[in-house]
Amino acid sequence: MTGILKALLATGVGLVATLAFGQTYPSKPVRIVVPYPAGGTVDAVTRVVAQRLSENLGQQFLVDNRPGASGTLGSKLVATSAPDGYTLLVQASTFVATPMLMSTTTYDIEKDFTAITQLGSVPMLVTAHPGVPAKDLKEFMAAIRKEPGKYTFGTSAVGSASHLAEEAIKHDGKLQFEIIPYKGTAPALTEVMGGHINAMVDALPSTLPHVKSGKLKPLAVTSAKRIAALPDVPTVAESGLTGFEMVSWYGLWGPAKMPADLTQRIRNEVAKALASEKAVKVLGDYGFSATASQPADFTAYIRQEKARFSTLIREAKIKLD
Repeated sequence: MTGILKALLATGVGLVATLAFGQTYPSKPVRIVVPYPAGGTVDAVTRVVAQRLSENLGQQFLVDNRPGASGTLGSKLVATSAPDGYTLLVQASTFVATPMLMSTTTYDIEKDFTAITQLGSVPMLVTAHPGVPAKDLKEFMAAIRKEPGKYTFGTSAVGSASHLAEEAIKHDGKLQFEIIPYKGTAPALTEVMGGHINAMVDALPSTLPHVKSGKLKPLAVTSAKRIAALPDVPTVAESGLTGFEMVSWYGLWGPAKMPADLTQRIRNEVAKALASEKAVKVLGDYGFSATASQPADFTAYIRQEKARFSTLIREAKIKLD
């Protein structure tokens, strides 16, 4: 048997084995790592998808919360796992931005991971303490310009989606205000509601209940269009920052070098999970807009977001360390 024939046979056997693996997956429980504490938006979205996958595929998809180091600890755990589909990662849009914020890069989002699918996104809401002298963001920006440095914004963490949105508003609006980081969304929101800081940007699921209770005043939404939950609240773009759009989006990754057919299989099952009646209802209540993009489209979107975040981070001089 010639060397060429042996190589062809080996390739054929490997291909058949890979295809069979993709078709039989999953044959044991799957771990989905969420590199943030339980209770946040990323965790909530992941649990809805994991439950649907468990029901549809007859195997447990278990959510494993591994918070720490701005989401890098849990992410690196996945990067060093076997590329067999049994250890997956759900991350937020900040996954793209974090390496640009650190003096020492801890991972390469394209080289160290396999992009499986974008799950979807939620708009963020610009809110303020009810005592802030403005009915919307346009009026609030006018007040900030009138008294530069007087007003403060809170954020859940340096480098979070809310922080980057605040920096973008500050940069695009040529505004002067202080951004104060907190250890999580809850303490930052508490400070705004208590009147210790003036305003905050954060994902709709965490802010909407406080708007409905009257503890926060909605000023604008960061999405391109107004949202059904708050139809009278203008977008940031309508408030004077033309073309502004920044949502908090979420995606599913695996370790690098996952087989293409396995990647596609997982993506297809996630798409079914997101389209289920239960998922649509629960995620819709969060203001979540499902995407379930193809792996190639998700990869292209990641590159687009990298370019956008790179410009913002460079111009705003944002650093984690």
